[in-house]
Amino acid sequence: MRALTYQGKRNVSVETVPDPEITEPDDVIVRVTTSGICGSDLHLYEVLGPFLDEGDILGHEPMGVVEEVGPEVAGLSAGDRVVVPFNVSCGTCWMCGQGLQSQCETTQVREYGTGAALFGYSKMYGQVPGGQAEFLRVPFGNHLPVKVPDGPPDERFVYLSDVLPTAWQAVTYADVPQGGSVTVLGLGPIGDMATRIAQHQGAELVIGVDLVPERLERARAHGVHTLDLREHHDLGAAVRELTQGRGTDAAIDAVGMEAHGAPVAKAAHQAVGLLPDAVGAKMMQRAGIDRLAALSAAFDVVRRGGTVSISGVYGGATDPLPMLKLFDKQLQLRMGQANVRSWVDDILPLLTDDDPLGVDHFATHSLPLEQAPSAYGTFQRKEDGMVKALLKPSAT
Repeated sequence: MRALTYQGKRNVSVETVPDPEITEPDDVIVRVTTSGICGSDLHLYEVLGPFLDEGDILGHEPMGVVEEVGPEVAGLSAGDRVVVPFNVSCGTCWMCGQGLQSQCETTQVREYGTGAALFGYSKMYGQVPGGQAEFLRVPFGNHLPVKVPDGPPDERFVYLSDVLPTAWQAVTYADVPQGGSVTVLGLGPIGDMATRIAQHQGAELVIGVDLVPERLERARAHGVHTLDLREHHDLGAAVRELTQGRGTDAAIDAVGMEAHGAPVAKAAHQAVGLLPDAVGAKMMQRAGIDRLAALSAAFDVVRRGGTVSISGVYGGATDPLPMLKLFDKQLQLRMGQANVRSWVDDILPLLTDDDPLGVDHFATHSLPLEQAPSAYGTFQRKEDGMVKALLKPSAT
């Protein structure tokens, strides 16, 4: 089959690799019809290379059609249409029973002390082959894949793999009161969708912050009050001016480790990329720091007694936090990888012809899998108005 593989920093290529096979009795083989490129993929492309091997298959936002099932799979058959959550979760352990599929005890990567394995996301998360490929082996076939109806286009459902549950959890964790306010930092796919979900759930004022014109325009078109970082150098003051001097009830950091405005951490990220993989990996695990500009902004714009929800990925081990500000403002923090399966039942009823969240036209680009390397570069550079790209493998 053809699959997008990691070859080095800012270097991915589509190669011919062996087809996946059923190795456990509850495995499912999925013929991938659509697979998204996620902002988290750019962390692999740019920063987390020390945790990848040449040839690793990337991607964690796939959907497709069941091609083959193992002998113990009862709920799916060949020909069923499914979305594959990015968490590799068993569905039966204690953590899964608590709705914490991102902490699945069956797939926790104990070598690195991390949570559940993820498709296509480095040694830190299990080095499981990803879904930017023509075929994907999916374990736990009785619990993990989400069966969706035939008929509507893939664009209706593919975001159940990551974008929708990640944004839904971000808004839920933000605990925005009815008629309340929230600032969303970063209007990439997760931030953009979070603004829509916050509005849908009853937030009266949703402020979106970014510095990419196309992303700001896209959010404004959905009724979001946007703030352009190129024009507002004191973001906290701008938000307080809109909120009787208090700040918003909540803030969502949808940016993560590669935020603009942190030159020291940026230099550290670049240094890690120049080191041999074994050395770079140890540096990230033991002394790594993140670019915390977005997180610091979240602490500033939120009102006293408010909540900060973090959905952007961070990877540093020694990040400095402004504990005086956090304590003094009495802030609450919630964060973590999305527990995809926990939110599916809430989201599926919204994926209708009425399309209240605008999923049918959420993608800005739809490309053949063979164009994935150039799409990664375009997305990383924030060019061509690319906010969300979907790849279409050519398997038949």
